[in-house]
Amino acid sequence: MTGPDARPDAPGRATLDKATDENFPVAPFFLPRAWRDDLMAVYGFSRLVDDIGDGDLAPGGADARHLGVDPALADDRGVMLDAFEADLERVFEAAGPAPGHPLLRALVPTVRRCSLPPEPFLGLVGANRQDQLVRRYETYDDLLAYCELSANPVGRLVLGITGTATPERVRLSDAVCTALQIVEHLQDVAEDLGQDRIYLPAEDMKRFRVGEADLAAATANASVRTLIAFEAQRARDLLDEGTALVGSVHGRLRLLLAGFVAGGRAALASIAAAGHDVLPGPPKPTKPRLLREVGAVLRSAHREG
Repeated sequence: MTGPDARPDAPGRATLDKATDENFPVAPFFLPRAWRDDLMAVYGFSRLVDDIGDGDLAPGGADARHLGVDPALADDRGVMLDAFEADLERVFEAAGPAPGHPLLRALVPTVRRCSLPPEPFLGLVGANRQDQLVRRYETYDDLLAYCELSANPVGRLVLGITGTATPERVRLSDAVCTALQIVEHLQDVAEDLGQDRIYLPAEDMKRFRVGEADLAAATANASVRTLIAFEAQRARDLLDEGTALVGSVHGRLRLLLAGFVAGGRAALASIAAAGHDVLPGPPKPTKPRLLREVGAVLRSAHREG
C-alpha cells in the first residue's frame, strides 16, 4: 500500500502537521527514511485517535466520511471511536478490504514491515474511550493505569519499528512515556479543565488543599504551585528511571530516544521557570533549552553505555 491511495489527504496532512507542536521530535531528519515513514505513520494514527477523543477534528466532516460515518455525526465521539476501531481492524486483516481512512491506509505497510501487533493501537483507542467516561482520577495509581493505555503503547511501537524491543527496554520505555504523559497533563491543566477533565490525582489535590475552583483561576495560588511541583517531581523521577533506555541502544536511535527524554526534561524546566504556574497557558520549552538537554542526556548515556 505505497501508491497514491496511501497518502494522507488534506485533513490527514493537517493531522500529521501537528507533530511540530509536540514536546519531542516525532521523526527527525537524521533517522533512516524507512524509520521516519514508519514513525510518522504511527504518529498519524495516534494523533488522529486523540483528535477524535478530544473533539478536535478538522472541520468539514472529511474524517467521518473516510470512516463511513455520516458527517452530521462527526462530533459524536463514541460513534467516531467505534468507526475508527472498526477501520483499524482492517489494517490487520491482510485478506480483507483496505482501511477507509488515509492515515490508517498509510499505517498498513508499517504494520506489515515491522510485524506490529494490534494491542498497542487498541490501547490508544481504549485510552480515548476512557476519556469519554472518566474525567477525574482518585489516585496516582489510577493515573498510571491510564498512562498504560494512553502513553506507553507509543514507546512500545517505537521499539517495534526499530527492532529493539526487549523486556527491559519496554520497562524503561514505559517509565519515559508515562513521564511524558504526566508532563503534558501538567502543561495542559487549564485546557483539560475546559473539557471537564482533571488529570491531577484527587488524593493529591486534597493533600495540598487544592480545589477545582483553584484550577479555574487565571493564575495559580501557592497551593496549586506546590501541587504542580510535586507532580513534576514524580515525572522527573520517572524520566530519570527511564533514561537508561538511551544508553541501551546505539547510533541514530540513541539520538532519537535522547530527544524524547530531553523533551520531557526541557518541558519540566519550562514549568519550573514559570514558577509552576501552568494556569495562564502551557509553559513551552525553548529550542536552546531542548538542545542543552539532548546534550546532557547523550553525555550521560555515553558514560553509562
